[in-house]
Amino acid sequence: MANTFKLKTKAGIDASLVDVYTVPTSTTTVVIGLTIANIKGASVTADAKVISDTSDSETNADVYLAKDIPLPAGSSVEVMAGNKIVLQTTDKIQVKGSVTDAVDVILSIMEITSS
Repeated sequence: MANTFKLKTKAGIDASLVDVYTVPTSTTTVVIGLTIANIKGASVTADAKVISDTSDSETNADVYLAKDIPLPAGSSVEVMAGNKIVLQTTDKIQVKGSVTDAVDVILSIMEITSS
C-alpha cells in the first residue's frame, strides 16, 4: 500500500454543489483538512457535503459536514477542526457558496492505494 499526501483546490465555487474531490478506484482517502474562503466583498454562506455511495453492509447516506456556514467578507473557515474523515472509493466531497463565485476551497488529503 502506498500513502500519498495531496492538495486539491477549487476556485470560484458558485451557488450549486460542485465536486471538489472524488476518491479514485482502489483507494481509501483520509481527509485531513478542508478550508473554505470567502472571495467576495460581502458576507456569504457555504455548505460542505460528503456524498457516500459505498456499497457495503453499512448504511451510507449523503450528509453535510457543514451547512450555511457564515463567512464574512475576506474570511475563511477550517471545516475539519482537527477531525479526520475516511472516504472510500467513489465517495466525494462537494462544496457550494451562496452566490456566484462565492468561495475558494482547499482540501488536504492522504490517499492510501492498494496495488
